[in-house]
Amino acid sequence: MSDSIWGYQPTTGHIAGTDLTGFKVEAIDGGIGKVDKHSDDVGSAYLVVDTGVWIFGKHVLLPAGTVERVDQGERKIYVALTKDQIKESPEFDKDKHIGDAGYHEQVGGYYQNPRA
Repeated sequence: MSDSIWGYQPTTGHIAGTDLTGFKVEAIDGGIGKVDKHSDDVGSAYLVVDTGVWIFGKHVLLPAGTVERVDQGERKIYVALTKDQIKESPEFDKDKHIGDAGYHEQVGGYYQNPRA
């Protein structure tokens, strides 16, 4: 994963400015949902993934540093996490994710030191 958890690694194939909304997201052990929204902001790039019925409609915030590869042709994003790691992650909080450094520290800390 990324040294800077909130930035895409150059090896992912992600091109800044590409609309990733609707791309399927694949964990190490299978599909987890689709991108609901995303940001390419330097130092705070992320994906918000709608897990759908897989974990009862939970939305999760995945820092860009968890992305291993973006496949434009297949419209898929591969992340370096298991389904369990994502399932146990802090839930996306739409009221805190913008401008709340503490929330970003909590989420970033989880993905840098996952418990699953």
